[in-house]
Amino acid sequence: MGRRKINLSTVFGGQMVGIREVADTIWLVSFMEYDLGFFDEDCGRVEPAVNPFLPEKL
Repeated sequence: MGRRKINLSTVFGGQMVGIREVADTIWLVSFMEYDLGFFDEDCGRVEPAVNPFLPEKL
């Protein structure tokens, strides 16, 4: 984001990670077709999104 460096994890080293603004100062962080979490510019943190691999409740 500009010249600001945001560290997610070493597993994403060299990979393209997408960001999309969903609200003022809130960005959705994605890898491939999976949403990883939301980046908040104000606090400078990525909060995790819902895990798509959790089993559905019956």
